[in-house]
This record gives sequence, C-alpha cells and structure tokens, in this order.
Amino acid sequence: MKTVPYIEDLTKWQSEFSFYIPIKIRFSETDMFGHVNNVSAFIYFEEARIEFLKSVGLFQNVGSNNGGVPIVADLQCDYHKQMYFNEQMWHYVKVNHIGNTSLDIHYMALNDKDELCLTGRGRLVNIHPESGKPMSISTSIKEKLLTKTDFQ
Repeated sequence: MKTVPYIEDLTKWQSEFSFYIPIKIRFSETDMFGHVNNVSAFIYFEEARIEFLKSVGLFQNVGSNNGGVPIVADLQCDYHKQMYFNEQMWHYVKVNHIGNTSLDIHYMALNDKDELCLTGRGRLVNIHPESGKPMSISTSIKEKLLTKTDFQ
C-alpha cells in the first residue's frame, strides 16, 4: 500500500474500526471505463458517516438549543484499488480525535475479498444552526462517541 499520512500502522488502524455499513456499487456510480467514478467515494463516505452519527444520536437535537449541525470542514480520500459495478463494499467509519467543537473522522472501504479499496479522513465542525458559528459538542455526544472508538 502507498504511504498515507494519517495512517501510521495500517494493521492497528484497521483493527480500530467497528462501525460499518454495506454499500452495493450502483451502475450510475461508474464511468465510461467501467470502474467507480472518483467522486463516488465521497458519496460513500457521506452515507457511512451519516449512519455512524445517527447511531450515536448526533442528529437527534439538530436545530434545538442543545444541538448543532455537523458540517464537513475538510475531506480527503486515497484510492487503493478500483471498484466496479455490482461489487459489495463494506464502508467503515471511526472517530480518530474529538475536540471541543470538531471531530476527526477516518474511513475505510473493503471489498468482499477484504481488499482495501479506499481510505479517507475528514474534519466535522459542530455549527450552531442559527449563528453559523462553531459550538461545543455536548458531553453526552462525546461520551457516546468514546464508546464507539478505541482511541480513548
């Protein structure tokens, strides 16, 4: 595997994921060469991220006085193996770091042969829905995120 700056030890990094969702590659996500278009990886990351955040209750208070809106501040993807129409993929998500107002999230996609196809990372900032300014992530959400991660 090529060197990826946010991964020190690939085996350890992979072992820290527990949350995943299956995604079957749709025909519309492929390009004229028959493999997944590079923009589709970001759609897969979003789908997995949303399900992960829903699983810890991050979207339960959106728009209330207590909850913010998680906004993607940056997102990157590294492509390791081509993916094709109708392949079954397993998209993993984990929190790598929790700050006061932001999260660093990591992504991994494996095909049905357990081959690494994608890795990625991104920062989410918790934004107040009315002011648009960063706001603290609640203690209860931080605790839920900690129970889903191995970096504690």
